[in-house]
Amino acid sequence: MKVDIKSMKNYLYWLYCQYELITCSYLMEPWEKLLFYSFNIAVLVMIMYTAYLFIPAQIRLRTHTLKYLSALRNLTSD
Repeated sequence: MKVDIKSMKNYLYWLYCQYELITCSYLMEPWEKLLFYSFNIAVLVMIMYTAYLFIPAQIRLRTHTLKYLSALRNLTSD
């Protein structure tokens, strides 16, 4: 499968333009854009870090709970 680089660049540019339109950042001055984008990236990194830390722990907790409940259910059904 051959990927057309020019169309990929156009698509990424289109996504960037959509982002600027949605956030109205095209109206900002360069220093405001830098501050705004830095804040957005910092929030995104914090969300990803939190998900990396807490989602596996929550999955492990749910797994242990289900194992406990199924064992309890087996004991009470006997």
